[in-house]
This record gives sequence, C-alpha cells and structure tokens, in this order.
Amino acid sequence: MTLNPEPQTPDWGPFGRPLFNDASARALSRVGVIDVGSNSVRLVVFDGAARSPAYFYNEKIMCALGAGLSETGRLNPEGRARALSALNRFQHLALGMGLPPLSVVATAAVRDAEDGPEFCDEVLRVTGLKIWVIDGEEEARLSAQGVLLGWPGSYGLVCDIGGSSMELAEISGGHVGRRLTSPLGPLKLRDVKGGRRGRKAHIKAVLEDLKERMGPQRDRLFLVGGSWRAIARIDMTRRGYPLKVLHEYRMTAKSVRETARFIETSELETLRSEAGVSAARMALVPYAIDVLNRLVRCFKPKDIAISSYGIREGLLYEQMPQRLRDRDPLIEACYFAENKDARLPGFGKTLFNFVAPLFPQAPQTQLRLIKAACLLHDVSWRAHPDYRAEVCFDYATRANLGGLKHSERVFLGLALQHRYRNKREGTRFAPLYELLDEKGQRQAEILGKAMRFGAMFVMKPDADMGHLTWFPKKRRLELTLPEEASPLYGEVAEARLMSLAQALQAEVGVRIRD
Repeated sequence: MTLNPEPQTPDWGPFGRPLFNDASARALSRVGVIDVGSNSVRLVVFDGAARSPAYFYNEKIMCALGAGLSETGRLNPEGRARALSALNRFQHLALGMGLPPLSVVATAAVRDAEDGPEFCDEVLRVTGLKIWVIDGEEEARLSAQGVLLGWPGSYGLVCDIGGSSMELAEISGGHVGRRLTSPLGPLKLRDVKGGRRGRKAHIKAVLEDLKERMGPQRDRLFLVGGSWRAIARIDMTRRGYPLKVLHEYRMTAKSVRETARFIETSELETLRSEAGVSAARMALVPYAIDVLNRLVRCFKPKDIAISSYGIREGLLYEQMPQRLRDRDPLIEACYFAENKDARLPGFGKTLFNFVAPLFPQAPQTQLRLIKAACLLHDVSWRAHPDYRAEVCFDYATRANLGGLKHSERVFLGLALQHRYRNKREGTRFAPLYELLDEKGQRQAEILGKAMRFGAMFVMKPDADMGHLTWFPKKRRLELTLPEEASPLYGEVAEARLMSLAQALQAEVGVRIRD
C-alpha cells in the first residue's frame, strides 16, 4: 500500500484519525469517504449506528478514468478532467455539511497509470484532498471487510469488479484469507484483441489461473461492484422479481446462465431502460456478464449474493475494535432507530421479553428478527394513522439494514404491518409476500398482533407489564397482569388480545396477580 503524497498514521489508514474511540458507543460521528475507481468516482457520507452505518449522502459520477489505459498507459484525459471536477464538488459539499476532512481512496486506474502520481498531485493542489492509492491485494482485502460488515462470520469468496480490475478474497469465520487481483475489469476487456471469442478465451485463461491459485471455493460467492449490481438488476427484470433491493439479492448458477442469454438476445437500450441501469454502466455489462458466467463455472459456488458493501464500508470495518465488530449489525441499526425515533426508547426490549414466550422453539435466526421488530415497532408513529402499516412495511423491506435476507425483510415488514393492521390482504405489497413461505407469514402475523397488544401496556421500560404464557399443545394462551397494570387492560386491549388468540387458534385466559 502506498500513500500519496504524505504518510499518515498507519493504524488510522486514510482517515488520519480514530473513528471509534469508544467500543461501546452506538452512534457513529459523520464521516465522508471518496472512492476514485476506474469507472466512477463516488462520495459516501456515513452516519447512524456505529456497527451498521447508514448512507447520509451518496453521489456517484461516471468518469471512466481507466478507459484506454491498456493502450496508452495513462488516465483517460476526459475522465481525468471529470474526476477532478467531481472531487472538487465533493470537497465543497463536505465543507457545506461541516464534515471532518474527507478520506479518499484510489484503485486500479490511478495505481496503474503512469500519470497517476501527477493526478494525485493535481487533486491535492486544486482541492486540498490527499489520495490514498491502494494495491490490488489491499483492494481485495478492504472489499472483503466491507462484506464482513454486513455478514459477520461469513464464509465464501468475495469478488469485487471495478472498471480496470477484478479482485478475489477468501473470507472464513470473520477473517480475510487469500486474496488476488486480476485485469478482468470491463474497461480493460474492451481492449482485448480478437473480438468476443478472443475476449472469452482471455477471461477463461485468467480465471483458470486464479482458480489454481485460490484453491477450491465452494461456499457462497459475494459479488461487489457496480457491474455486478447492474447484472443483478437485469436478473430481477428477467424474473419479474418484486423487491428491488440489491443488497442480499440471491442468484444461482442457472440464473446467471439464463441472464447471460437474456442480455445477449435483448436490445440493450430497451433492457437498460427496463432495468434502470445507466447508459455508461450498461455499456460495460456485456463484458462483465462474460466474466461472471466463467467465474461461476470455474468456482461452482453453492449460491451467489449481491453485496452493496465494499471498499468504503471495509475502511470503516478496518477501524472497528473487535468488540464492535462482534455486534449484530441488524440489532445495532434497530437500537439506533429506536433511540432516534420511538416515542419511548427502551420499551422495545421490554416488548421483546413480553412476546418471546409465544416462540418457545424459535432458533436464534428468528429470535433476532423478533427482537428487531420489537425495537422498530414504534419508529413510524409520526406517519398518518391511515398509512402507518404501509410506512412500516416500506421501512423494513427497503431501509439500510444489514444482515438481512430478502425473505427476512418481508418477515419484518409483515410483522410491523400487523402491528398497525389486523389484515394484510388488499395491500400493494401482496407480490412481496410470496418471498416468505406460509409458515413465515403466519409467524409474522402472530408477532405483529402480539406487539399490537403489548403496545397497550406502555409503562416505564423496566416496569412489570405482566407476561404471556403459551401452551401450544393445549392451544391455550394465558395473560397474567400485575394489579398495577390491570387498569390498562380495557376494551381495546381485550379486542387486540382476542385477535392474537385468533391468529394462534387458541383459547384465552386472563389472570390478575396480587
């Protein structure tokens, strides 16, 4: 790794300062990161939960710095001018937002171009921004750490494609292992001689070599990078997939093959419009899909997941102490949302303890969703009562929440929808319900109605609000209330308890404890 133009404290990386002084802190001080790639220059400003940072601001400008680099050895002159203009704009935005100094990282195009150092000097002179130029293996490592930010403890192969390079990194048990870089970026592939046949032969040769050096990688394949995301959008379009969230979108080897054929036989401009892909990105898709097709054939992963997290998130993960890394990003994001937006922060934990007896055999994977729903159960209270159920569903399925499969997003959305509405039929979200099986839909309804009932007993977060006892074999639900809570059990509360019992197909008993 080389720093241009001046060295900074290595432990702090390009930030030049510690980001997480207190490992127990839940909030992140706002921080801005710029990624100068071969194809695009992007500014992301992170805010929110320390373990699960949200995108306070996100802007990308397609510059194609690496276009023609293989032939000239220099940065694309037009792209260089566009990148300098973008960096100047981002610096002014940061000053307007009152941000600490921006951290700037550059990858393949700047590190490979003979005029890369000259470009970095020009950027420093014009904007005051110092650029950290990283090598290919470091790029692979940071991308893999970005994946770990969203999927703690994951196993698999991370593949990050940029404009001029493609990196591979192995992750196992929360750690990054072997990592390699290659020249398989779409901008470089455009310059390969011999047409598509020559290009495909080149891709095959490079990937066979990477496979030999990486060894077997049969776990999950995590895809990082704009070209992969564009292909995922096209795959969604081909399938008619209802949830347009790229993070954690899953593909199979079969779907990759079918999407490759779909791209090959489609009119690209029409496909671009239908899938919502930019013209600059769409121009690279035919090259990227050839790489992905061969990549999947080489490594034969068990499944494929799209990651919206990459180098920028990896830089944050790098700075996190282990205690912070070990936290669940979903739960941390929900705690943050509750503290920021709920009417009674802290009640979510009490509510979780109240509804948990209804799920005695739930695995940990489901318990974390139940806890997340309880923490989020009141964050949408400002919405108009007629639309709270819709707002809740939208929030859960589309918000920046890490560590969530699409089916789990729908589970959360349904549970929160039932927090405000007894029935789910007749909503615009019906196509999304199909991403969750019938058992999951029933469990989400039970959870939502339990939260709807429990919310009637809002007291101090640590107060005794009674407890539920569930006898699944007898199909009997018992509510025990302390004397001081009994006045809260009025007509509306009783109606909500009956609705919960109906969802459980249970008889009900109520007891007041002295």
